[in-house]
Amino acid sequence: MSELSIRNLQVSVKLPDGELKPILAGVDLTVRAGETHAIMGPNGSGKSTLAYSIAGHPRYEVTGGSVTLDGQDVLAMTVDERARAGLFLAMQYPVEVPGVSVANFLRTAKTAIDGQAPKLRTWAGELRGAMEKLQMDPAFAQRNVNEGFSGGEKKRHEIMQLELLKPKIAVLDETDSGLDIDALRIVSEGVNRVRENGDTGLLLITHYTRILRYIKPEFVHVFVGGRIVEEGGPELAEQLEAQGYERYLAGAGPASVA
Repeated sequence: MSELSIRNLQVSVKLPDGELKPILAGVDLTVRAGETHAIMGPNGSGKSTLAYSIAGHPRYEVTGGSVTLDGQDVLAMTVDERARAGLFLAMQYPVEVPGVSVANFLRTAKTAIDGQAPKLRTWAGELRGAMEKLQMDPAFAQRNVNEGFSGGEKKRHEIMQLELLKPKIAVLDETDSGLDIDALRIVSEGVNRVRENGDTGLLLITHYTRILRYIKPEFVHVFVGGRIVEEGGPELAEQLEAQGYERYLAGAGPASVA
């Protein structure tokens, strides 16, 4: 069973003038295969900083603590090594990749992770099946990655990657952002298909409970001021929906970058 272990993680962001601004102030979290964890918190609490730090974004500098995946030091890995090791990040704002088709992008990623290229006939069927489940037009396979995609189409593409690449640990950063009701349902169904195989641990970052009505987490963590300030089960998310974050914000900590 795969395990992502985060211990006392401290992270600063690099400002344009070169100064380091502390964001994460000691995060402790363990995510295992088959588990779904939701991280909820207000804007500027550091939730996305946690996601990008795990993935290896160069803007964020780890100043303390550790991140391991199955005992391996994630922080010592390059970004592509983290992906090959089994880490996956679905970004809040997926980037466009001009000149690279969705089909080529996905097959290249699959080849890098598995160490060998999938057989074309088998892969074409898997790709077509994944697109059908997410109600994506087959023509998207030949379009450049995210170029001209709507917000919902970008998020469906992210979940298609998740289903096809089968990571050990997936971090979903505000996957519900910008989705209408139908798109939210379709995307959530895709995440739930991944959950059902029991091989992937999910870390779901969100502001609101609406996605949690479709994707039921076993664990909910309240994230304020660059740290986890309370933990509980699904009922904690309902409490947050009813009461908000105000009671946590007094004396919250340094975080002010999402």
